[in-house]
Amino acid sequence: MSRPGLVELEAVLAIARKGSFRAAAVDLGLSTTALSNAIAKLERDLGVRLFNRTTRSVSLTDAGRTFVVQVGPALQDITAAIEGARSHQATPSGTLRINAYAAAAREVFAPLLLAFLGRFPDVHVDLVTEGRLVDIVADGFDIGIRGHDLVPTDMIAVPLGLPRRNVVVASPAYLRAHGEPKVPPDLRNHACIRVRLPDGSLYRWRFEKDGQPLSMEVAGPLTLDEVSLVQRAVLADVGIGYVIESDVREDIAAGRLIRVLEDWTPPLSPLCLYYPSRKNPSAAFKALVGMARELGGTVPTT
Repeated sequence: MSRPGLVELEAVLAIARKGSFRAAAVDLGLSTTALSNAIAKLERDLGVRLFNRTTRSVSLTDAGRTFVVQVGPALQDITAAIEGARSHQATPSGTLRINAYAAAAREVFAPLLLAFLGRFPDVHVDLVTEGRLVDIVADGFDIGIRGHDLVPTDMIAVPLGLPRRNVVVASPAYLRAHGEPKVPPDLRNHACIRVRLPDGSLYRWRFEKDGQPLSMEVAGPLTLDEVSLVQRAVLADVGIGYVIESDVREDIAAGRLIRVLEDWTPPLSPLCLYYPSRKNPSAAFKALVGMARELGGTVPTT
Protein backbone atom coordinates (compact mmCIF):
# COMPACT_ATOMS: atom_id res chain seq x y z
CA MET A 1 0.00 0.00 0.00
CA SER A 2 1.42 3.38 -1.01
CA ARG A 3 1.47 6.16 1.55
CA PRO A 4 -0.28 9.44 0.79
CA GLY A 5 1.91 12.46 0.15
CA LEU A 6 1.48 16.07 1.18
CA VAL A 7 -0.34 16.90 -2.06
CA GLU A 8 -3.11 14.38 -1.33
CA LEU A 9 -3.42 15.51 2.30
CA GLU A 10 -3.56 19.19 1.33
CA ALA A 11 -6.15 18.31 -1.30
CA VAL A 12 -8.47 16.71 1.28
CA LEU A 13 -8.23 19.72 3.60
CA ALA A 14 -8.74 22.20 0.75
CA ILE A 15 -11.91 20.43 -0.46
CA ALA A 16 -13.24 20.25 3.10
CA ARG A 17 -12.49 23.96 3.56
CA LYS A 18 -13.90 25.15 0.24
CA GLY A 19 -16.78 22.68 -0.10
CA SER A 20 -16.03 22.26 -3.79
CA PHE A 21 -13.51 20.39 -5.95
CA ARG A 22 -13.36 23.30 -8.38
CA ALA A 23 -12.70 25.93 -5.69
CA ALA A 24 -10.14 23.69 -4.00
CA ALA A 25 -8.36 23.12 -7.33
CA VAL A 26 -8.08 26.87 -7.86
CA ASP A 27 -6.84 27.28 -4.29
CA LEU A 28 -4.12 24.67 -4.83
CA GLY A 29 -3.18 25.69 -8.37
CA LEU A 30 -4.25 22.34 -9.82
CA SER A 31 -6.70 21.31 -12.51
CA THR A 32 -10.00 19.88 -11.30
CA THR A 33 -9.14 16.61 -13.05
CA ALA A 34 -5.78 16.34 -11.30
CA LEU A 35 -7.40 17.04 -7.95
CA SER A 36 -10.15 14.45 -8.53
CA ASN A 37 -7.56 11.86 -9.55
CA ALA A 38 -5.50 12.55 -6.42
CA ILE A 39 -8.53 12.10 -4.15
CA ALA A 40 -9.64 8.96 -6.00
CA LYS A 41 -6.15 7.45 -5.59
CA LEU A 42 -6.08 8.32 -1.89
CA GLU A 43 -9.51 6.76 -1.33
CA ARG A 44 -8.40 3.59 -3.13
CA ASP A 45 -5.27 3.38 -1.00
CA LEU A 46 -7.23 3.96 2.22
CA GLY A 47 -10.07 1.65 1.22
CA VAL A 48 -12.74 4.17 2.29
CA ARG A 49 -14.58 7.08 0.76
CA LEU A 50 -13.69 10.46 2.23
CA PHE A 51 -16.29 12.50 0.31
CA ASN A 52 -19.88 12.09 -0.77
CA ARG A 53 -20.15 13.55 -4.26
CA THR A 54 -23.16 14.57 -6.31
CA THR A 55 -23.38 16.78 -9.37
CA ARG A 56 -24.30 19.69 -7.09
CA SER A 57 -22.50 19.18 -3.80
CA VAL A 58 -19.55 17.67 -1.97
CA SER A 59 -19.59 16.65 1.70
CA LEU A 60 -17.35 14.68 4.02
CA THR A 61 -18.26 11.14 4.97
CA ASP A 62 -17.94 10.07 8.61
CA ALA A 63 -14.54 8.62 7.78
CA GLY A 64 -13.63 11.86 5.99
CA ARG A 65 -14.55 14.02 8.98
CA THR A 66 -12.41 11.88 11.29
CA PHE A 67 -9.57 12.00 8.79
CA VAL A 68 -9.70 15.82 8.54
CA VAL A 69 -9.79 16.25 12.32
CA GLN A 70 -6.70 14.09 12.73
CA VAL A 71 -4.74 15.17 9.67
CA GLY A 72 -5.32 18.93 9.99
CA PRO A 73 -3.15 19.58 13.08
CA ALA A 74 -0.48 17.17 11.87
CA LEU A 75 -0.26 18.94 8.53
CA GLN A 76 0.03 22.29 10.32
CA ASP A 77 3.02 20.89 12.24
CA ILE A 78 4.60 19.67 9.01
CA THR A 79 4.03 23.04 7.35
CA ALA A 80 5.58 24.80 10.35
CA ALA A 81 8.63 22.53 10.11
CA ILE A 82 8.99 23.28 6.40
CA GLU A 83 8.69 27.01 7.08
CA GLY A 84 11.26 26.69 9.84
CA ALA A 85 13.72 25.14 7.42
CA ARG A 86 13.00 27.76 4.77
CA SER A 87 13.56 30.55 7.28
CA HIS A 88 17.27 29.73 7.11
CA GLN A 89 17.46 30.37 3.37
CA ALA A 90 20.01 32.98 2.38
CA THR A 91 18.02 33.93 -0.75
CA PRO A 92 14.23 34.36 -0.57
CA SER A 93 12.41 31.80 -2.73
CA GLY A 94 9.23 29.76 -2.82
CA THR A 95 5.60 30.92 -3.06
CA LEU A 96 3.76 33.61 -1.12
CA ARG A 97 -0.05 33.46 -1.24
CA ILE A 98 -1.68 36.87 -0.80
CA ASN A 99 -5.37 37.75 -0.52
CA ALA A 100 -6.64 41.27 -1.22
CA TYR A 101 -9.70 43.01 -2.53
CA ALA A 102 -9.25 44.18 -6.11
CA ALA A 103 -8.86 47.92 -5.47
CA ALA A 104 -6.23 47.27 -2.79
CA ALA A 105 -4.35 44.95 -5.14
CA ARG A 106 -4.27 47.63 -7.83
CA GLU A 107 -2.95 50.19 -5.35
CA VAL A 108 -0.06 48.04 -4.08
CA PHE A 109 0.68 46.18 -7.31
CA ALA A 110 3.45 48.42 -8.63
CA PRO A 111 4.92 50.03 -5.49
CA LEU A 112 5.05 46.80 -3.47
CA LEU A 113 4.48 43.55 -5.36
CA LEU A 114 6.21 44.31 -8.65
CA ALA A 115 9.04 46.04 -6.79
CA PHE A 116 9.35 42.97 -4.57
CA LEU A 117 9.55 40.58 -7.54
CA GLY A 118 12.15 42.82 -9.14
CA ARG A 119 14.28 42.58 -6.02
CA PHE A 120 13.66 38.87 -5.34
CA PRO A 121 13.11 37.07 -8.67
CA ASP A 122 13.19 33.58 -7.11
CA VAL A 123 9.91 34.21 -5.27
CA HIS A 124 6.53 33.39 -6.82
CA VAL A 125 3.60 35.60 -5.72
CA ASP A 126 0.14 34.01 -5.92
CA LEU A 127 -2.28 36.94 -5.62
CA VAL A 128 -6.00 36.23 -5.17
CA THR A 129 -8.46 39.15 -5.32
CA GLU A 130 -12.00 38.91 -3.97
CA GLY A 131 -14.52 41.25 -2.40
CA ARG A 132 -15.37 39.18 0.65
CA LEU A 133 -13.29 39.38 3.81
CA VAL A 134 -11.66 35.98 4.22
CA ASP A 135 -9.94 34.22 7.10
CA ILE A 136 -6.45 34.15 5.63
CA VAL A 137 -5.30 31.40 8.00
CA ALA A 138 -8.23 29.07 7.33
CA ASP A 139 -8.04 29.72 3.57
CA GLY A 140 -4.32 29.03 3.35
CA PHE A 141 -2.96 32.52 2.67
CA ASP A 142 0.31 33.87 4.01
CA ILE A 143 -0.71 37.52 3.91
CA GLY A 144 -3.80 39.68 3.52
CA ILE A 145 -4.12 43.26 2.29
CA ARG A 146 -7.10 45.35 3.43
CA GLY A 147 -7.93 48.75 4.83
CA HIS A 148 -6.68 49.27 8.38
CA ASP A 149 -10.22 49.26 9.77
CA LEU A 150 -10.84 45.75 8.34
CA VAL A 151 -7.74 44.06 9.79
CA PRO A 152 -8.72 41.46 12.44
CA THR A 153 -7.49 42.42 15.90
CA ASP A 154 -5.49 39.21 16.31
CA MET A 155 -3.34 39.97 13.26
CA ILE A 156 -0.06 41.86 12.94
CA ALA A 157 -0.60 44.87 10.67
CA VAL A 158 1.90 46.81 8.58
CA PRO A 159 0.36 50.06 7.24
CA LEU A 160 1.65 50.69 3.74
CA GLY A 161 1.70 54.48 3.92
CA LEU A 162 0.12 55.04 0.51
CA PRO A 163 -2.14 58.13 0.31
CA ARG A 164 -5.71 57.03 -0.36
CA ARG A 165 -9.04 58.67 -1.01
CA ASN A 166 -12.15 58.18 -3.06
CA VAL A 167 -12.86 60.70 -5.81
CA VAL A 168 -15.93 61.72 -7.79
CA VAL A 169 -15.00 62.26 -11.44
CA ALA A 170 -16.58 63.15 -14.75
CA SER A 171 -15.33 63.87 -18.24
CA PRO A 172 -15.03 67.49 -19.43
CA ALA A 173 -17.65 66.78 -22.12
CA TYR A 174 -20.15 65.48 -19.56
CA LEU A 175 -19.69 68.52 -17.30
CA ARG A 176 -20.05 70.92 -20.24
CA ALA A 177 -23.35 69.27 -21.14
CA HIS A 178 -24.81 68.78 -17.67
CA GLY A 179 -23.04 71.14 -15.28
CA GLU A 180 -21.06 70.38 -12.13
CA PRO A 181 -22.58 69.11 -8.86
CA LYS A 182 -21.64 71.39 -5.96
CA VAL A 183 -22.93 69.26 -3.06
CA PRO A 184 -23.71 65.51 -2.92
CA PRO A 185 -27.53 65.94 -3.16
CA ASP A 186 -26.95 67.53 -6.59
CA LEU A 187 -26.05 64.05 -7.82
CA ARG A 188 -29.75 63.19 -7.90
CA ASN A 189 -29.95 65.35 -11.03
CA HIS A 190 -27.03 63.60 -12.74
CA ALA A 191 -26.33 60.29 -14.47
CA CYS A 192 -24.25 58.29 -12.00
CA ILE A 193 -22.55 54.97 -12.64
CA ARG A 194 -23.58 52.49 -9.97
CA VAL A 195 -21.56 49.55 -8.65
CA ARG A 196 -23.05 46.28 -7.43
CA LEU A 197 -21.20 44.66 -4.51
CA PRO A 198 -20.38 40.91 -4.30
CA ASP A 199 -23.38 40.39 -1.98
CA GLY A 200 -25.71 41.83 -4.63
CA SER A 201 -26.36 45.17 -2.92
CA LEU A 202 -25.66 48.52 -4.57
CA TYR A 203 -22.76 50.52 -3.23
CA ARG A 204 -23.78 53.76 -1.51
CA TRP A 205 -21.53 56.70 -2.28
CA ARG A 206 -19.89 57.91 0.94
CA PHE A 207 -18.99 61.51 1.70
CA GLU A 208 -17.80 63.51 4.67
CA LYS A 209 -17.37 67.20 5.43
CA ASP A 210 -16.54 68.95 8.71
CA GLY A 211 -16.64 65.58 10.44
CA GLN A 212 -20.20 64.83 9.30
CA PRO A 213 -20.58 61.63 7.23
CA LEU A 214 -23.13 61.24 4.45
CA SER A 215 -23.96 58.23 2.31
CA MET A 216 -26.44 58.15 -0.52
CA GLU A 217 -27.80 55.95 -3.26
CA VAL A 218 -27.36 57.25 -6.78
CA ALA A 219 -29.15 56.55 -10.05
CA GLY A 220 -28.03 56.40 -13.65
CA PRO A 221 -27.97 54.49 -16.91
CA LEU A 222 -25.35 51.89 -15.97
CA THR A 223 -24.80 49.42 -13.12
CA LEU A 224 -21.54 47.46 -13.03
CA ASP A 225 -20.22 44.64 -10.88
CA GLU A 226 -16.60 45.33 -11.89
CA VAL A 227 -15.23 48.57 -10.46
CA SER A 228 -12.45 48.86 -13.02
CA LEU A 229 -15.07 49.41 -15.75
CA VAL A 230 -16.31 52.59 -14.08
CA GLN A 231 -13.24 54.47 -15.32
CA ARG A 232 -13.95 53.46 -18.91
CA ALA A 233 -17.59 54.47 -18.67
CA VAL A 234 -16.72 57.89 -17.25
CA LEU A 235 -14.13 58.47 -19.97
CA ALA A 236 -16.85 57.63 -22.52
CA ASP A 237 -19.01 60.51 -21.16
CA VAL A 238 -21.66 58.11 -19.81
CA GLY A 239 -21.88 59.81 -16.43
CA ILE A 240 -20.23 60.55 -13.09
CA GLY A 241 -18.18 57.90 -11.30
CA TYR A 242 -17.07 57.28 -7.72
CA VAL A 243 -13.69 55.52 -7.69
CA ILE A 244 -10.46 55.17 -5.74
CA GLU A 245 -8.12 58.01 -6.66
CA SER A 246 -5.19 55.80 -7.64
CA ASP A 247 -7.26 54.28 -10.47
CA VAL A 248 -7.78 57.63 -12.21
CA ARG A 249 -4.83 59.75 -11.05
CA GLU A 250 -3.22 59.78 -14.51
CA ASP A 251 -6.53 60.67 -16.19
CA ILE A 252 -7.00 63.60 -13.80
CA ALA A 253 -3.45 64.82 -14.36
CA ALA A 254 -3.91 64.63 -18.14
CA GLY A 255 -7.24 66.48 -18.04
CA ARG A 256 -9.24 63.54 -19.36
CA LEU A 257 -11.24 63.51 -16.12
CA ILE A 258 -12.17 66.27 -13.69
CA ARG A 259 -12.67 65.89 -9.94
CA VAL A 260 -15.88 67.23 -8.44
CA LEU A 261 -17.07 67.43 -4.83
CA GLU A 262 -13.41 67.38 -3.81
CA ASP A 263 -14.05 68.88 -0.38
CA TRP A 264 -16.50 66.05 0.37
CA THR A 265 -13.97 63.20 -0.04
CA PRO A 266 -11.41 63.24 2.82
CA PRO A 267 -8.46 60.79 3.02
CA LEU A 268 -9.20 57.13 3.74
CA SER A 269 -7.56 54.93 6.34
CA PRO A 270 -4.30 53.38 5.06
CA LEU A 271 -4.03 49.99 3.48
CA CYS A 272 -2.36 47.37 5.62
CA LEU A 273 -0.48 44.20 4.89
CA TYR A 274 -1.41 41.81 7.70
CA TYR A 275 -0.57 38.31 8.88
CA PRO A 276 -0.77 36.02 11.93
CA SER A 277 2.12 35.67 14.32
CA ARG A 278 4.43 32.86 13.25
CA LYS A 279 7.54 31.30 14.78
CA ASN A 280 9.52 30.52 11.65
CA PRO A 281 8.64 32.84 8.76
CA SER A 282 10.30 32.04 5.47
CA ALA A 283 12.97 34.28 4.00
CA ALA A 284 10.51 35.34 1.28
CA PHE A 285 7.87 36.24 3.87
CA LYS A 286 10.34 38.30 5.91
CA ALA A 287 11.55 40.06 2.78
CA LEU A 288 8.04 41.13 1.72
CA VAL A 289 7.14 42.33 5.21
CA GLY A 290 10.40 44.28 5.28
CA MET A 291 9.52 46.02 2.01
CA ALA A 292 6.05 46.79 3.36
CA ARG A 293 7.61 48.45 6.39
CA GLU A 294 9.75 50.52 4.06
CA LEU A 295 6.53 51.90 2.55
CA GLY A 296 4.87 52.81 5.81
CA GLY A 297 6.00 51.35 9.12
CA THR A 298 3.96 49.45 11.70
CA VAL A 299 1.14 50.55 13.98
CA PRO A 300 -1.01 48.52 16.37
CA THR A 301 -4.30 47.15 15.04
CA THR A 302 -6.28 48.07 18.16
